Amino acid sequence: MTGIRAFTFTPADGVPPGVAPFVHATAAGQTLYVTGQMPTGVDGAVVGTDVAAQTDQVLRNLLRVTELCGGGLADVVSVRAFLMDWDDYEAFNVAYAAWFPDRLPSRTCVGVTGLAVGALVEIDWVCWRQDGWQ
Repeated sequence: MTGIRAFTFTPADGVPPGVAPFVHATAAGQTLYVTGQMPTGVDGAVVGTDVAAQTDQVLRNLLRVTELCGGGLADVVSVRAFLMDWDDYEAFNVAYAAWFPDRLPSRTCVGVTGLAVGALVEIDWVCWRQDGWQ
């Protein structure tokens, strides 16, 4: 596949509503850039009160967007994670690693001073597929 394609989904697709003007993912050839996801359910409410539960919800949201574009966890090559509290780093790592038992992607993790919806964590990722994206 060549060119650039934007993907936008709705709660009916199993993707939480956006908290800002953005597309959920952008494909450029064989690479898919999935927009940072928040720990919200399809109703827009924050799920979980600790970083482990919120990390799990964020990764569920990222995976759902990726699946709707034709991919899965095996296609994730790079992850960027943003944490509100660096003291949550170890709990975040445990929750995160459970999602990648076979192969960890490259990752950056940084502490920040604020996230939308009062979230404790936000994550985005980049995927690659030989056959491109739907």
